[in-house]
Amino acid sequence: MSARVVAPVVMGLVMLGLWEAVVRLAEIPPYVLPGPVVVARTLVADWGTLAPALWVTLKITLEALAAAVVVGVLLAVLFSLSRWVELSLFPYAIILQVTPIVAIAPLIIAWANDVDLSLLICAWLVAFFPILSSTILGLRSVDHNLLAVFELYGAGRWRTLVHLRLPAALPYFLGGLRISGGLALIGAVVAEFVAGTGGNASGLAYRILEAGYQLRIPRMFAALVLISAAGIAIYLLLSLLSHLLLRHWHESALSEE
Repeated sequence: MSARVVAPVVMGLVMLGLWEAVVRLAEIPPYVLPGPVVVARTLVADWGTLAPALWVTLKITLEALAAAVVVGVLLAVLFSLSRWVELSLFPYAIILQVTPIVAIAPLIIAWANDVDLSLLICAWLVAFFPILSSTILGLRSVDHNLLAVFELYGAGRWRTLVHLRLPAALPYFLGGLRISGGLALIGAVVAEFVAGTGGNASGLAYRILEAGYQLRIPRMFAALVLISAAGIAIYLLLSLLSHLLLRHWHESALSEE
């Protein structure tokens, strides 16, 4: 097992041990700060409530990420083909990115008139810009010598795009995708907080709010653990996808082996 895995695992176990020791030695009650053992027990005991909420949050996250990939890549290709289109639309993409989602989420929820759709839009707004900007950068980072060769052999704009620009942009796109995976989860959680949707179709954010109102702090920590675990899993899966797609030809993956 490599040090890349062992080091963070050992550090995590040490931090959990210190956390548990502090809670026990200081006799901190669970409703103030539960220890890792109490959180683990709560996670098992409340799994029937937390698991469906986890699925709701993950569903919104994955749908938003998929929409971000489709829209981000299509816009990036369109911008690379038309400078005027990029100059006209890219500033608005920046405006959407820098506008706090908490500020506009209530408006989106009111205008969409559908909770699931509004949550999806909020998560998408947070996730799509890294994919857009990274893909644009990749499409523009093509070796000029290769572009000259394609022009020399009479390759048209679309053939150059498919056979040169898109493969060259793949590492940049995958880098943006790893960032957007975590941002989609953050956007989904923030949107759930703002929407405050309850019932059986509620996500982990509502379960955190519910636990806070009821002073069930161990359940709150258990929900936070699930959100963190989901974020880590998404990042690891996207990193694995990036490695599988790049390992045979790109320097960023070859250097890791």
